[in-house]
Amino acid sequence: MRTAVRVSGRMPVFLGLLAFWAGMVVAAAEYPGGYDWQYTTISSLVYAERNASGFLAARAGMVLCGLLGLYWTARFLPRGTARNAPPRAAVAALQFGYTCLFACAVLPEHLLRIPRAHDALALAAFLGLCCGTTLMTFAAVRRAAQPRPRPPASRLHAGILAGLALSPVLLAVLAQTYVSHVLPALPWVSPVWRARGVPAYLSFAFWEWITCAVVSLYLVILSRSVAPPRRYG
Repeated sequence: MRTAVRVSGRMPVFLGLLAFWAGMVVAAAEYPGGYDWQYTTISSLVYAERNASGFLAARAGMVLCGLLGLYWTARFLPRGTARNAPPRAAVAALQFGYTCLFACAVLPEHLLRIPRAHDALALAAFLGLCCGTTLMTFAAVRRAAQPRPRPPASRLHAGILAGLALSPVLLAVLAQTYVSHVLPALPWVSPVWRARGVPAYLSFAFWEWITCAVVSLYLVILSRSVAPPRRYG
């Protein structure tokens, strides 16, 4: 006798994000000398030469997050003319981001033959996930407001909510631009900045973590709103 099992569309997203954050927490706990999240970038957790005891946990979390995210976009997001179907560009951006996240964790640096290839993949993952989340949020808010009057107001509301998903990336760019022009002698972000009294809001690492938190929250909310449960069996 076959039993029908309802698989929630939000579970892959939730489990993937749980794996990512759990991996980062374990990696931070193993970081030599203690991890200062406001002034130490995520990449410091995933490189063996910087975090010999904890880098595997960080990479495992990234791999699981990437794989489960790709599974979610392929199996649970509505397609075609479905009323709650996200824009194709949003899905493509999310898939690109999850793929880069996975590749960043599993591909050895020497195979890529590109200087700072892992940093480039990490940045591409951030941009892909942020852009996909922004596009999905805008479409979801506009769709929810369609039966209501005043479409310009609904567009403004959607734009504000969608823009919040992308705002940490923009703030990180502004912070780095300011540091490059006003404090050019300052070395790359590190705990030394704290000793020198540099505010955390100028730190790329600070905005990197804020971006992770904001995108995680948005993805959980979006997975609940656009992906109905599937029945197997």
